[in-house]
Amino acid sequence: MTTKRQGQQSVLVVEDDPGLLATLEFNLQTTGYHVLTASDGATALDIRRSNSVELIILDLSLPVMGGMQVCKALRDAGDRVPIIMLTAWHQENQRVDGLRSGADDYVVKPFSLSELMARVEAQLRRATMFNNLPVDGAGGGRTIEVGDLEIDLVRRSAVLDGYDLDLRTKEFDLLVHLASQPGRVFSRSQLLEGVWGGENPGGSRTIDVHVSLLRRKLEEDPSNPAHLLTVRGVGYRFVP
Repeated sequence: MTTKRQGQQSVLVVEDDPGLLATLEFNLQTTGYHVLTASDGATALDIRRSNSVELIILDLSLPVMGGMQVCKALRDAGDRVPIIMLTAWHQENQRVDGLRSGADDYVVKPFSLSELMARVEAQLRRATMFNNLPVDGAGGGRTIEVGDLEIDLVRRSAVLDGYDLDLRTKEFDLLVHLASQPGRVFSRSQLLEGVWGGENPGGSRTIDVHVSLLRRKLEEDPSNPAHLLTVRGVGYRFVP
C-alpha cells in the first residue's frame, strides 16, 4: 500500500480473488487513486472505520462477512460512502438485494476495466458534487422545501411531516433529483444520467428498484403513490 498524497482520493477494494484484487489495485493506482485493500468483509469494515475513503469497490461473495452484510452494516452506521458492488452474472436477485442494502451501483463479472473505471469516476463525480454544494442561511444549510417535504442537502437528510425518512445514498440522490423540479417528468435515461452519472448495467431496472424503495419510505400507501408518480412509457415525476 502506497502513502496517500495530499488531495488524493482513496478507494477501498474488497475482493477475495487475489489475482483480481491485485489487478484492480494496480489499475486504480495507475489512474491516480490511493488504494486500500481487503480480502474479507470483516477486515473491510475495520479498514473503513480507521480510514477516510471516497469510494468502496465491494465483491458480493466474500468470506467471513458477505458483501451485502458489509454494505448494510455501513449504511446502518450512517456511512454514505459510494459503494460499487461486484457480482456474478447469475446473481440477479442478489444484485437487486445489494441495491436495497445500500449499494450505489454494481458491475457484473466478467467486466472490462474501462467500464469499472468509468463507474468509479461517475460515482466520485456525484459524491463531489453533493459535498461541494454551496452553504447558505443562518443555519449553515441548504434545503429544498416542497410541500411537507424538507430536504437538507448538506446533512443529506429528508423529513416528511416531521418524520425522518432515513434514506440510503441513492434513494436520497434520486429524491433530490426529482423534488428539485416538482411536476417535471424525468425519463429513466435522464435519471440514470443525473443520479448514477451515466449508463448502469441494471438499466431501467435499477431506477425501478430505487423508486420502489423510495416509495416505501415516502408514501403512506406505496401501492397507490401520491408523491412519486409513474408516467407510463416515460419515467417518473414528483408532486408535493
